[in-house]
Amino acid sequence: MPRFSVLVVDDEKNIRHALRVCLESLDADVSEAGSAPAALEAIGRSVFDVVFLDLRIGTQSGLDLIPQLLAENPNVVIIVVTAYATVETAVEAIRRGAWDYLPKPFTPAQIRHLIEKADVQRSLSVRMASLEDRLQSEAPDVDLGSHTQAMRSVLQVISRAAAVDVSVLFRGESGTGKGVLARAMHLESKRRDRPFITVNCPTLTEELLASELFGHAKGAFTGAIRDQPGRVEVAEGGTLFLDEIGDLPAGLQVKLLRFLQERRFERVGETRTRKADVRVLAATNRDLEVDVKSGRFREDLLFRLNVLEIRVPSLRERQEDILPLARRFLAFFARAVGRPLPTFSPAADKMLSEYAWPGNVRELRNTVERALILWPSSIIEPEAFPERITGSRDRGPTIGGPFTLEELERAHIAAIVARAPTMEEAARTLGIDDSTLWRKRKKFEEQDAR
Repeated sequence: MPRFSVLVVDDEKNIRHALRVCLESLDADVSEAGSAPAALEAIGRSVFDVVFLDLRIGTQSGLDLIPQLLAENPNVVIIVVTAYATVETAVEAIRRGAWDYLPKPFTPAQIRHLIEKADVQRSLSVRMASLEDRLQSEAPDVDLGSHTQAMRSVLQVISRAAAVDVSVLFRGESGTGKGVLARAMHLESKRRDRPFITVNCPTLTEELLASELFGHAKGAFTGAIRDQPGRVEVAEGGTLFLDEIGDLPAGLQVKLLRFLQERRFERVGETRTRKADVRVLAATNRDLEVDVKSGRFREDLLFRLNVLEIRVPSLRERQEDILPLARRFLAFFARAVGRPLPTFSPAADKMLSEYAWPGNVRELRNTVERALILWPSSIIEPEAFPERITGSRDRGPTIGGPFTLEELERAHIAAIVARAPTMEEAARTLGIDDSTLWRKRKKFEEQDAR
């Protein structure tokens, strides 16, 4: 196992010593910190692979130190150590960015097990960085690095889940890059050398979609002039990505459920049962729980698809990522057309940062591509952007202005969500629960779609 650099943060000298002995026997370089300021000073001057962090450091809480350590070193693996182990503190530590949890007293075998797991995590991080380089020139939407905690949390889950062969449901607004992240998960999985096949569920009739998924026999319907394998067979050994799964017709939901349970299916118009070994990833921008209650979507299918759920944040929730993404898109399209790399003016930067981006990353990409094509100068000004963006300035509702309460509420919610690291934090700031915030945002999206 490669040599590790470890920081042990605990106010008890004997605990630090015990951890040092265990870790040095595993060939780790160990540093110690007996207080929160000492820990921040240490991680500020050195790069550590792993931090063992006590939850109680004198009178201070280790929970509050987790985001500060991650701010200094976003890739560090934090393992919380405590004698006061409860489910609540474990969940809160993980929510704030800790990677694992070690109760006191511990054994050398437990330390070895955690270090071995951390080594796998570090390897995945290295491979994710390599993957970003590989995809940079092919798919500029891929963003396997982020300045926001919400997106970093998503990427951590993707990195861990890639090695586990279970169904994953990506949730989020249209244009957030769910399909791109699904492909990234495939390329990090053991199936990376096999096909990644996408099926867009809303684009076809039920009959044609059944044929697209499972294939058809000659004569199964008008135009079926020969036997045709479906995407399930084409994806053999690889990954099948079902985009906008919430729009899957009811009849096909039954067939897909059976396939997920048994990995067996029949082509349309054929009685022969076939088998396929594929991993199924799915994505939706719908509230499937609401669709289950209304009878539009099967609850048992949702359970099968939603073994692991990943919510992809909107671009409004990733405000710090807007300009880095825009500049990367600009560099990509400049290379594609053979044009010297232009830059955005300060005014253009400001406009890009302040626009709400209802179409998310997809809209940002299209906006940058359009600006590059239409704007002749080496400095791109706001006038290069569509009117929906340039016309959005100074339109925000203000207190005392001629705006309805609903408009003021919507603007306030959008502003809080844009600044909050997570949706849970935004809900707490707004003084409402998570489900209420979800319903309000869904209502606003439906109003925009009309």
